Amino acid sequence: MNYAAVKYCDIANGLGCRSVLFVSGCRNHCKGCFQPETWDFSYGKPFDDALQEELLDSLKPDYIKGLTLLGGDPFEEENQKEILPFLRKVKELYPNKDVWAYTGYVFDDDLQIGGKKHTDDTDELIKLIDILVDGPFIEEQKDLTIKFRGSRNQRIIDIKKTLDRGEVVLAME
Repeated sequence: MNYAAVKYCDIANGLGCRSVLFVSGCRNHCKGCFQPETWDFSYGKPFDDALQEELLDSLKPDYIKGLTLLGGDPFEEENQKEILPFLRKVKELYPNKDVWAYTGYVFDDDLQIGGKKHTDDTDELIKLIDILVDGPFIEEQKDLTIKFRGSRNQRIIDIKKTLDRGEVVLAME
């Protein structure tokens, strides 16, 4: 897997001060995407052990609330396979830090058993995520006034409550 960028102390991609990983690779190709260069799976640099250690170290300070994954799309099949072992380490080292993930796919359709992005890794990956922002960016629904989303169709899902209740529970509007 390649990554397009890493941001430290980011406040735009989730609550609080965060470390953010922009993965490479996305098949959605949303019209008006703010990072179309990340569609290419070979864009950027390899997500190697050195970068993973750097990201893990960046989560140490108390003022860092957690990690955010976006891209590209972390739920492309190739990316899930690489992100899963990394998230296991994050949760092992920092059980009190939260993980946000952004995907252009729809949680209760594409990421469920039988969905177009469900793999052997998906269920465990989802369990390691606290907040999932789902849905494709729709340029006609673009809204700069909503927090942590690009278009009104996208949802901010509380994954723990969703899994407990068996239905989508929104974290915030």
